[in-house]
Amino acid sequence: MISRTRKGAVAALLTCALAVPLLGAAPASATHRARHAVQEVPSAGAPELPRPAGPHPVGRRTLHLVDRDRTDPWVPTARGRELMVSVSYPARSAGTGTPAPYMTVEEARLLLEARGLGGVVPASTLAGTRTHARVGAAPARGRFPLVLLSPGFGMPRATLTSLADDLAARGYVVAAVDHAHESVGTEFPGGRVPPCVACEEVDPGPEQAAVVRGRAADLSFVIDELTDGRRAGSLSRMIDSRRIAAAGHSMGGAAAAATMAVDRRVRAGVDLDGNFFVDDAGAGIGRRPFMMLGAENTHTPGGDITDWDGAWDRLHGWKRWLTVQGAGHFSFTDLPWLGKRLGLPDPTPLPAERSWEITRDHVGAFLDLHLRGIPQPLLDGPTAAHPEVAF
Repeated sequence: MISRTRKGAVAALLTCALAVPLLGAAPASATHRARHAVQEVPSAGAPELPRPAGPHPVGRRTLHLVDRDRTDPWVPTARGRELMVSVSYPARSAGTGTPAPYMTVEEARLLLEARGLGGVVPASTLAGTRTHARVGAAPARGRFPLVLLSPGFGMPRATLTSLADDLAARGYVVAAVDHAHESVGTEFPGGRVPPCVACEEVDPGPEQAAVVRGRAADLSFVIDELTDGRRAGSLSRMIDSRRIAAAGHSMGGAAAAATMAVDRRVRAGVDLDGNFFVDDAGAGIGRRPFMMLGAENTHTPGGDITDWDGAWDRLHGWKRWLTVQGAGHFSFTDLPWLGKRLGLPDPTPLPAERSWEITRDHVGAFLDLHLRGIPQPLLDGPTAAHPEVAF
């Protein structure tokens, strides 16, 4: 069990992740400016996520998984380790099923409050964000690679919806995972919204490494469940268990690397702007491919902020260290895209559309190369189409 040293105190890691306005990395005063900006922008209703570029319609199923063999590190009295998983998958035909929700109103309210935007953006507006997936859509025929997605510390899995649905449209089964008690707002069956106990109890240091390793166990359990025909049913029949990758944002990216280190089923991994938090990051991955994609201002080689240097030296297979000029920490999530459409100012120099395009193109290229064997010149070196990306 992870030690509890500072009950009620929000750790520095969470403060770094949440104490800026939604969809940017501005000082606290920007929250005040955001309120006025929102009031001056006519409401256009709920925003819409970027349309997936792939040829497949996208289906969605939400699963509540419980690992009865593990004790929850935050609430030891809980009956196992609980996870909420949104599975986006290639669907058989467009227009079937019902539109998949972005998040519940309560989840949206808690996320907005954590970002300093309570009362600025109506929770119902954020919750009503239009996605491009359909609940109940029949799965496409065939077998597809599986990609696991883990969000940043304190963030709900919904913040990676655009990436999940875009990959599903390209022909991947994508499982976005919420880790119990590690999100400011995740709704479980029965309307339960467990508090983010980890947000109050994790201090920088060894406890961060424990979070990463705990998430690695979560992701391995999700693989077990999704590839078991008795438990996952039709979803399991879609998954090619020989082609599995893990990716994540921030601490979720660290979890992707940690999962590869302990689970040989995971053939490739991506870290989106996350430090690794563990001393031996990269060890155990061997010659399997790994890509690090992050903001230039925090992940410059040899910099004091990043711990990527050590991990880079321990990776012995195909690897890339890519930095994006003008990007912020949340540039690799849905947040900049939504913020622009909600009328919120974003001090990050990189425009929201470019944030999305760079993330989509590079993650998609990496997975196509290593899970499908399709050559990807985009990953060979700098390109004129993506001048912000440095190798």
